[in-house]
Amino acid sequence: ITECTFGLPIYRWPREEDEVEEIHRWWRRNQENGKCSLIMAYALGKAQRVVSRLDPSVGPIFLHGAVHNMTQVYREEGVVMPPTKVVAEAEKGFDWSKAILVAPPGANGTTWMRRFGDVSTAFASGWMAIRGTRRRRAIDRGFVMSDHVDWPSLLQAIEATGAERVWATHGYTEALVRYLREKGQDAAALSTQFEGEQDAATESEVAEDAVEHP
Repeated sequence: ITECTFGLPIYRWPREEDEVEEIHRWWRRNQENGKCSLIMAYALGKAQRVVSRLDPSVGPIFLHGAVHNMTQVYREEGVVMPPTKVVAEAEKGFDWSKAILVAPPGANGTTWMRRFGDVSTAFASGWMAIRGTRRRRAIDRGFVMSDHVDWPSLLQAIEATGAERVWATHGYTEALVRYLREKGQDAAALSTQFEGEQDAATESEVAEDAVEHP
């Protein structure tokens, strides 16, 4: 049984090291332009992955309260993280253009953001591989970082199991099942009550990107 959140050929992850370097370039450019850098990521898991890769020599790292609470759990379990502060710990008159903030997606567009002045927004997720999804979220930058496997890795994992039958759930099940059947694999979709990822690309967005990046 496999999840297939990103079970389409268009989902192929770049090297994470390259995406991390792009984050730092974006951060430095915002500093030069006097903008605060706000990168959004899901509070448990993705946010800590982003935080762990940030270079504190570029500037101070601040966390939204929800991200801070989860990150503290990671630290208590021995996961190494760079120094961070919660927003409330900033000194009066702090220059937010030097900092990077890591916050959950729900913080975007809220009154919480007003204190930071001019802000450049970004989102870290596998969904950022589709430009239509980035436009729909109305953010400045998208960084492709995911805890899920991409299409090539999904197929590799299925093959490595040697399974005689594959059940696909949580994602693009029909596409994966069709592909596996065409390859001679016994495959079927497994329905669950899980609603799936809310950022899933629409068919038109996938088609648009597939034409531009076949």
